Amino acid sequence: METNIRGQWLGHSAFKFISQSGKIIYVDPFLKDNPKTPDEFKQVDEADYILLTHGHEDHVGDTIEIAQNTGCKVLGIVELMGLLKKKGLPEDQALEFNKGGTVHFDDFSVTLVSANHSSSFGGEYAGDPGGLILSFEDDICIYHMGDTNIFTDLELYGELYRPHVVLAPIGDHYTMGHEEAAYAVDMIGAKLAVPIHYGTWPPLVGDPEKFKTILEDLSDTEVVIPAAGDDFLG
Repeated sequence: METNIRGQWLGHSAFKFISQSGKIIYVDPFLKDNPKTPDEFKQVDEADYILLTHGHEDHVGDTIEIAQNTGCKVLGIVELMGLLKKKGLPEDQALEFNKGGTVHFDDFSVTLVSANHSSSFGGEYAGDPGGLILSFEDDICIYHMGDTNIFTDLELYGELYRPHVVLAPIGDHYTMGHEEAAYAVDMIGAKLAVPIHYGTWPPLVGDPEKFKTILEDLSDTEVVIPAAGDDFLG
């Protein structure tokens, strides 16, 4: 796929993207305590934005530390932002939105869509969980599904946002497994899919190769299975 966007999977649900203008974007930066994140990616010294799908610690991860060290902006649902500010996220770096809302940045925008899951942070309710639609200006659209199961709105999201790339949780136990995830991505109709949120701990038994086989039998979507730290875009 031709794109000027660089994308790296950092293990579990964590990603690093670099936009056309060189902006550094992290999604769900669970890095230091992530057993799948390579050591060279655990320390973040540069970031412009952090985008969060929901409040669970394996997604919020190192957000507050990274924000304090880099001065980056952090975007998430209203209730989660309130909790993070109480824990040390600088108020002027916190950006909040809600489902259906879009926030525009330099050369990309982020829309918050639904996910079927739960969300808490530090034992407190952290708003609804979500998925993130990243639309890069004059380039590709990426849909990070967050933690979810299958639901019928996915077909509508495919029609409305037309994502080129879908980042889909397949681990089972806490999200959908590899078979359900394949049917979910088929509903969206993207060109490329990347399986995520599997293999981090023993309960996450979803199989990326089985996901690939099922999805590529169902659809024309290509499945890429990167190793943690590998580029899959750019």
